[in-house]
Amino acid sequence: MARSALIAVGGNSLIRAGEKGVISEQLANARRTAAAVVGLLDDEWRIVLTHGNGPQVGAALLRSERASDQVYGQPLDVCDAATQGEIGYLLQQSLCNELGAAGKQMHVATILTQVVVSPDDPAMKNPTKPVGPFYSREDAEEKARLLGWQIVEDAARGYRRVVPSPEPIAVVEEDVIRKLLAQGVLLIAAGGGGIPVVREGERLRGIEAVIDKDRVAALLALRLGVDLFVISTDADAVYLDYKKPTQRRLDRVTCDELEQHHRDRQFPPGNMGPKVESAIRFLRGGGREVIITCYEQLLDAVRGTAGTHVVAEQGK
Repeated sequence: MARSALIAVGGNSLIRAGEKGVISEQLANARRTAAAVVGLLDDEWRIVLTHGNGPQVGAALLRSERASDQVYGQPLDVCDAATQGEIGYLLQQSLCNELGAAGKQMHVATILTQVVVSPDDPAMKNPTKPVGPFYSREDAEEKARLLGWQIVEDAARGYRRVVPSPEPIAVVEEDVIRKLLAQGVLLIAAGGGGIPVVREGERLRGIEAVIDKDRVAALLALRLGVDLFVISTDADAVYLDYKKPTQRRLDRVTCDELEQHHRDRQFPPGNMGPKVESAIRFLRGGGREVIITCYEQLLDAVRGTAGTHVVAEQGK
């Protein structure tokens, strides 16, 4: 019987450290990720992929702003939608090509995904998520005055716009994703944390916000009831005392143990922290197992010989 997995593809799977992020680089990286994913199909996994979009949505905002005197601008939610399509295309084509090379026949689909948030979420009044380019102080103050942006200073690089990062509540296209997964379609969904929307009666309205992609991946994995939640990142596993002389790798750990390490501030907020938090969310919500690894070791990790495996309880 086929098992199901949600694989959260990290940003490094599309743009690696030191790369400019041009499409040729992203496509080459997407092909490597696709090859790893297609390898799992020999073990009869049904798979949903999610992905990040930070650099891509930043580029989309910059293009929109700089061309605003010639073409219509795009708000953040539309940029989210555009980058879901852009990245979905690169991954979908790469998966189709790898499937063909492996002699496998399978449908692949990208689902443009909206994620519901609450307009009353405290984050809506406390924007903290940086988006878009850096500005000088003068330009930033003008943007704030003309556009009503919230601006924060990065002492090393300048000033930057910040937007809310509210908690995801529901995935609008959940039922469609569930049905296609049950039919054996290889899916790409909830890219970049999804397009943030709020409900107004029976209507949906897009808002300018960014939803944490790892939180949405954990939510969707729980809602779909997948057997395995895989978080692909730039590290082959989770480490304690990372990059210190006392560094040690976690091969298998319980949710309680991982949560204690998190309380001990072992995992930086801008790096491994969100991945660990999402793993804990999934397991506390009733999930069975989480694997954290890099895409190069994805197949070995799922087969049990690589990565960090996080389980709800010892012996399970």
